[in-house]
Amino acid sequence: MKLQAGNHKRKILAENIAFGLFRILSGVIVTILFIILAFIIIKGVGVLNWDFITTPPTDGMKGGGIWPAIVGTFYLMVGSAIVAFPLGIMSGIYMHEYAKSGRLVRFIRMMTNNLAGIPSIVFGLFGMSLFVNFFGFGDSILAGSLTLGLLALPLVIRTTEEALKAIPDSFREGSLALGATKLQTIRKVILPMAMPNVITGLILALGRVSGETAPILFTCAAYFLPQLPHSMFDQCMALPYHLYVLATSGTDMEKQIPIAYGTALVLIIIILFVNLLANALRNYFQNKLKTN
Repeated sequence: MKLQAGNHKRKILAENIAFGLFRILSGVIVTILFIILAFIIIKGVGVLNWDFITTPPTDGMKGGGIWPAIVGTFYLMVGSAIVAFPLGIMSGIYMHEYAKSGRLVRFIRMMTNNLAGIPSIVFGLFGMSLFVNFFGFGDSILAGSLTLGLLALPLVIRTTEEALKAIPDSFREGSLALGATKLQTIRKVILPMAMPNVITGLILALGRVSGETAPILFTCAAYFLPQLPHSMFDQCMALPYHLYVLATSGTDMEKQIPIAYGTALVLIIIILFVNLLANALRNYFQNKLKTN
């Protein structure tokens, strides 16, 4: 009995040490995050005003605002979402609901995981070779959107597939037993239940492409372009590349660095807004699922 009590105490002690270590690490990570956010806010809030957001850059990017970069970032995010979201969701549905388990499916999953880990600059070089040169789109919003869409596609596929895996097979069997077809089961039962987790994957994908610099560097980003693009075949400015340019090159770094911090703060606010909007959609689908 004493031996069992001693083993029990040691297990409790080891468990408390492990949980304490996890709490410390989580606290360190959260603290670092808040320090970074506080640093950017303190450095960037001084230049953040309505004119900074709504006017184009002037005087060789040593003055003015970042409105063309905001518009260009929005175009690229929407364009990449149009490419990645439908293809990724449909591919995830096919992989989990239709494809039979075998070597081919395992190979596709392995390659999808590998693509998700490839550095973004490789996607940029591929997009330049395929969309800019081979298809002749040139440096354009279309080429940049397609490249960013390919960058986000593996993440959307894997998160969609994992969301579908979380749905118990009993729901599929019950729907089929009631006479529904496989397509009706997926549309009316499985996909609505998986939608909150699917949206989480879309959030992650959109958050990744919104901050990428290397892919748009080779496919669409302009160094200095005060006017707004008129079509998908035009170049555009984008916040990540604009921030890179402000922080690394120029003729008057003392004037450009505060603008760079302001640009970084605006980019963080945009990503935060996108996440809040996506979370609102997630909560909407969850509440709708509960009411049904």
